[in-house]
Amino acid sequence: MSGGGIQAGNAPKAVGSYPHARRVGNLLFLSGIGPRTPGTDAIPDGIEAQSRAVLANVRAVLEASGARWEDLVDVTVFLTDMARDFSGWNAVWAEHFPDPASAPCRTTVGITALPTPISVELKCIAALPE
Repeated sequence: MSGGGIQAGNAPKAVGSYPHARRVGNLLFLSGIGPRTPGTDAIPDGIEAQSRAVLANVRAVLEASGARWEDLVDVTVFLTDMARDFSGWNAVWAEHFPDPASAPCRTTVGITALPTPISVELKCIAALPE
């Protein structure tokens, strides 16, 4: 059973024709989310600021979907400059998930570009309580 697409009013608008998230059973699949500022689409400067912004946008989509931060189980990270940005991204991740035992699984991938001029994008899966 698949639920309808979820649009989060307090997250940046999607850059294409897709929802912010979709619930299937107790799983919540988030579309790729970047660090653009909701309402203005401004892009923060630097990987640390973009990392904090992208995580805030993920939180906004989770909350609009009836999920909590703690429900995240898997995060795929896309960085456009792995050599430059991985350590800054990793530091911000550790601020948000200081205990690896309770953090979601994570995969970080270096890519050449994203649809907007951002440095980081996340693809997330959350498991909601049944």
